[in-house]
Amino acid sequence: MSKVPDLAKRLILGRALSSAQQHEQLLKKRVALPIFASDALSSVAYAPQEILLALAAAGLVTYHYTPWVAAAVVVILLTVVASYRQNVRAYQSGGGDFEVATTNLGGNWGVVVASALLVDYVMTVAVSVSSGVENLGALLKFMQPHEVAVAIGIVVLLTIGNLRGLKEAGVAFAIPTYLFMFSIVVMLLWGLGRLVLGTHLDAETAHYQIHGDETGVAGFALVFLLLRAFSSGCAALTGVEAISNGVPAFRKPKGENAAKTLLALGIVAMTMFGGVTAFAYITHAKFASPDQGSHLINPATGKEVTDADPVIAQVAHTVFSNFEVGFGLVTTMTALILFLAANTAFNGFPVLASVLAQNRYLPRQLHTRGDRLAFSNGIIILATMAGLLIYAYDASVSRLIPLYTVGVFVSFTVSQVGMVRHWNRLLATETDPAQRRRMGTSRTINAFGATLTGIVLVVVLLTKFLLGAYIVCIAMPLLFLLMRAIRRHYDRVAEELVPSGEDVALPARNHAIVLVSKIHKPTLRALAYARATRPSSLEAVTVAVDAEESARLQQEWDALDMPVPLKILDSPYREITRPVLAYVKSVRRRSPRDVVTVFIPEYVVGHWWEQLLHNQSALRLKGRLLFQPGVMVTSVAWQLHSSDRLKGRLEPPGPGASRRPPRVEARPSGGSVSDRE
Repeated sequence: MSKVPDLAKRLILGRALSSAQQHEQLLKKRVALPIFASDALSSVAYAPQEILLALAAAGLVTYHYTPWVAAAVVVILLTVVASYRQNVRAYQSGGGDFEVATTNLGGNWGVVVASALLVDYVMTVAVSVSSGVENLGALLKFMQPHEVAVAIGIVVLLTIGNLRGLKEAGVAFAIPTYLFMFSIVVMLLWGLGRLVLGTHLDAETAHYQIHGDETGVAGFALVFLLLRAFSSGCAALTGVEAISNGVPAFRKPKGENAAKTLLALGIVAMTMFGGVTAFAYITHAKFASPDQGSHLINPATGKEVTDADPVIAQVAHTVFSNFEVGFGLVTTMTALILFLAANTAFNGFPVLASVLAQNRYLPRQLHTRGDRLAFSNGIIILATMAGLLIYAYDASVSRLIPLYTVGVFVSFTVSQVGMVRHWNRLLATETDPAQRRRMGTSRTINAFGATLTGIVLVVVLLTKFLLGAYIVCIAMPLLFLLMRAIRRHYDRVAEELVPSGEDVALPARNHAIVLVSKIHKPTLRALAYARATRPSSLEAVTVAVDAEESARLQQEWDALDMPVPLKILDSPYREITRPVLAYVKSVRRRSPRDVVTVFIPEYVVGHWWEQLLHNQSALRLKGRLLFQPGVMVTSVAWQLHSSDRLKGRLEPPGPGASRRPPRVEARPSGGSVSDRE
């Protein structure tokens, strides 16, 4: 790597960290809460809005069901939090739902959970960043025409922040998250105080009309509509599982600290979600989207309103109508927390991908830490996929939300079923009464959680499938099949590479062949090196593309009295690669137990364009010879003067070359073998 790109990398990412500094990146609870819980906390910005949006499809008459729908979402939230407190205490390696499912239900269920979580992490980034841009647009109107570009820019900034490392990201994200919590709590208390004093609070959309495409719903249609609103509100639960995947990032005792952080998350998220939904209901805030079958009409003009502010911005503007600074604070912090909520996925996705790579379900490069001890490859893949989603859906939250929550409720349900089996296995051997009571309580909590989240999963699939959830239902099986195929490949290669007795036997003889195009310094060096290896036999080989040139080469060869015989291969069609391959194969057929070593002179150049002018025949030959069994290919380098400019440069380590210690396994016969061997 040249100095300029390396300097740019250091300026963006900071200095590289050694593996010994990894312990310095562990988090205290007060820093871990904003890092891992920001996604669930930020859902207060869009979950209440999604409830109102779903109910608006039937017009204003169904808005009075809002408190009941919100209460059902809070029950699910508290259930999931209680269930996952059992998970983080029992499984602390960072595998989270994947580890629980794999250990207790088998590898296939683990891959199902992993595919669901990977998809949902991508959705978390896309939805959170898009919603953040939407809320920021309520304050800065000039941004609204450029929402897609702004959203992609925010993803880039988050990517750089996470590539710098966990500790830096945690400090940067803790302050805004706490400011967001503070601003929402102040808004709720301020609004409550104004209500107690008798102030009448009406949102800016309070007197607007809602026209829904599904008017006059009753019976089953009404139940279906309420279930759709409930499934939309369940977006408030996304992100709860991130703590279970991030347990290794906590300080010791890891499990207990993670459980306490999860409890704090549940209390804060319940308070904020319930409070904002209540004030949206009290202030008669309305929200509609033609894409979702509802229209917001201004009765004064009779025209449809398409640029209404997000619900949380409407609530803040109403509550702080006598204090504009408060509105600005809430709107700014809401936008910022939504941007930072994506950091939950930036912490969870790479760790989960690393665990999957370690278990050979994803490429091993995803298990590699970068210069700053972050899983750089996973971070970059997540950012790329989220950016593509934002671009494809025009950063529209209402279009992205139907794709949301499916994956996370799949992982919720499978994980809780796995935890029930976990406790059943432990209870079968536990004899201490106190421990049995504790395990029994945990099993009951997880069983209740599995039942409830399973019901919610069915509801989400039924109500959101045609609205876009079918895309996730296609993506998850495809990802499952891909990971299973990668695992089969790694297993097949591992089985193929198991040492056997014949692998260490020496070949009977070594036939050396030096490829010659003309007599010059690279050719003479290749001949000298081949002779120094002391092969059983040695010959120089050239291809007669032009009969006259071949004759002149033979004359020069004889005139120099070369100590190696020259063999000229006929090529009536002026090919080089095919005659060499045919000759090498013929040597192998004559002596199948022997090896053939082909020495190829090769130029080392200093400019990329010089590579286009040299070595093309050598590259083609090497590419074909490498597929021939029993054939070894040796490049004999000759440095041209232009390569001097690159001498002494510092080369970056290759992926996984020095950043990940080799995994050591015991040999059956003693000793050990590394996965790099």
